[in-house]
Amino acid sequence: MNYQHQELAAGRWKELSLIEQMANVGSEVERALSWRKRNPEYSRKAFERALELLDLTIADQKNVHRLKEILRVREALIDYFVFDNTYGSTDESWKKYFFAFAYAARNKNSQGHS
Repeated sequence: MNYQHQELAAGRWKELSLIEQMANVGSEVERALSWRKRNPEYSRKAFERALELLDLTIADQKNVHRLKEILRVREALIDYFVFDNTYGSTDESWKKYFFAFAYAARNKNSQGHS
């Protein structure tokens, strides 16, 4: 597979905690949302990067106990960006979902550097 995140795919991704992984996915989702109306091509590329990171998260064995949620997130993101949005997601609901991971990852990292 031709990964856009080569270094992460090579193994660095597995060094991150699930919270850090999901925060990184959220960054790509935020980019996809922000570019959605202004530049659909940039939005699509950010969405593809988000899926790539989710797939790396799914493949990471330490996350096996959270696979149900991660797979549902993947399904709902695809539904929102590609299909008919049958789950009724909104830009705001995605931002809120991923904000929790970004906040937790930031707190974890700031505590580690005290």
